[in-house]
Amino acid sequence: MQMPLGQFLLRRLHEVGINHLFGVPGDFNLSFLEQTLQPSPIRFINNCNELNAAYAADGYARSNGLGAFVTTWGVGDLSALNGLAGAYAENIPVVHISGLPRLHAVNERALLHHTLVDGDYDNIGRCVAEFTVAQTRLTPANAVIEIDRLLQCCWLERRPVHLQLPSDITHLMIEVPTQPLCLMEPTSDPLQVERVISRLQAQWRPENSPVFLLDNDAVRFGVIDVIRTIAEKMAIPYAVLPSAKGIMDEDSALYLGVYAGQASLPTVSHAIHHSDCVIGVGLRLTDCNTGLFSQLIDNSRLISLRRFDVAIKGAQFPGVMLKELLTKLAEQVTDREARPLPPRPSLPLSTEAQTTFSQAYFWQAIQAFIQPEVIIFGEAGTAHSGASSLRLPAGARYHSQIIWGSIGFTLPALLGSQIAQPDQRHLLFIGDGSLQLTVQELSTLLQQRLTPIIFLINNRGYTIERLILGESSAYNDVNEWDYAKLPSVLDKGNHALSFIVDDIPSLHQALQAAENPNRDKAIFIEIRFSPLDAPPQLKQFAKRFADYDYGNCGPRNLNH
Repeated sequence: MQMPLGQFLLRRLHEVGINHLFGVPGDFNLSFLEQTLQPSPIRFINNCNELNAAYAADGYARSNGLGAFVTTWGVGDLSALNGLAGAYAENIPVVHISGLPRLHAVNERALLHHTLVDGDYDNIGRCVAEFTVAQTRLTPANAVIEIDRLLQCCWLERRPVHLQLPSDITHLMIEVPTQPLCLMEPTSDPLQVERVISRLQAQWRPENSPVFLLDNDAVRFGVIDVIRTIAEKMAIPYAVLPSAKGIMDEDSALYLGVYAGQASLPTVSHAIHHSDCVIGVGLRLTDCNTGLFSQLIDNSRLISLRRFDVAIKGAQFPGVMLKELLTKLAEQVTDREARPLPPRPSLPLSTEAQTTFSQAYFWQAIQAFIQPEVIIFGEAGTAHSGASSLRLPAGARYHSQIIWGSIGFTLPALLGSQIAQPDQRHLLFIGDGSLQLTVQELSTLLQQRLTPIIFLINNRGYTIERLILGESSAYNDVNEWDYAKLPSVLDKGNHALSFIVDDIPSLHQALQAAENPNRDKAIFIEIRFSPLDAPPQLKQFAKRFADYDYGNCGPRNLNH
């Protein structure tokens, strides 16, 4: 059958589960955006800038599986590039649609606005190619093949793709297939799978004290449930890397905690370091995941299950797909009696009850406040340091961006996630410095009548940077805003309740209002701390990074 090219693109996006498109209108994408106003399966969400649109699509994909956003050529694409790079680094499948000038202008190298006025229409593609796994420029002749190819690549790699859509072809009729697009999972070599299963079963005997160590690919590639089945059948405890906080049940007796090398809690590091069979899933042993490369895991004890291959104590097995392998393993393993696990700490930040208002008191109060099935975003820095230490209740999820670490990410990402899951309770913990980068998206959030709970940690600047270097240096200061008034400034509709918290009674008053299950407004809570009040683990983290970044002769040591 025939249909307009742009409508076919929308249809394909919808068939792979995308129901919302984020972005900023520009003259080269307006013809496509018009098609979202017609009877369309996809609703367009207008963001305040392109970077925030990329962040929102990232957050949407984390809760939905896939996300998409649209920009205009040149200025819009480059504004969004940091968001694409973050999605690439964090393994987030995002479709970037760029509104390109009309085809004849591109072919004739016309000197148009939003270009470098040199006739080069390939430069943007070259830039974006560094941060995407597939790219294309659509024409009426290649549209069907290329749209399907890019969506398949996006899903296969769980990373962004870039699609250039010329402004004058969106309404042209093209011949399209009638069948929906099915995102296919690759299959394994069957003999290779059997070899791997045989070796695995020989390695994870009880006397080897096997333990799962999980990274984010476990959730990106949909194997959380099957890992849980194997762990429960075989009584194998599991830990997660910091980038994978919250992907597995933390209320399970098998959950050990977060492993970050020698920065881990003793019970967690003991379990990993004394196991003769560490079963890693999608491990990426980055600096932030390992306490600056302090992990004690060598290949002689490591089984590394990756998305498309397996390494068992250094022996490589290509052609083995992660989900297929684990599914077959789950069918073959038999129940095993659980081994006793070491006791876990009862509180994340301190085992002693806090009685004065501080970061320690705040995070203990939040531990009691969070509920099952909640979705939590923790901004890089102080917010993530505290939030990542929480013991999550059943069904709760936690999102951060600690690998790419672009501050300001979480507010627009929260918007995207709640657009994808509007009925789930969302919490955001973000610092004042980070908020100032992307605060505009609070406007979009309120315009969409979303009702998250936003905790703004106001410590008058970049506390994590102060702890690394420059405790009192002016470069770590940010201008003081009247933060509690931001919701009313950015939205006239009175769709938020604001609170200022600077002591214990005001904290509990704000939390009580936020707990109201029938509220129809967002909650914005500004929490004021002194600049150097921070969770203990952040102080340890900062010292490690200062030593690593600057060495023994760095300014930190010279100043002391």
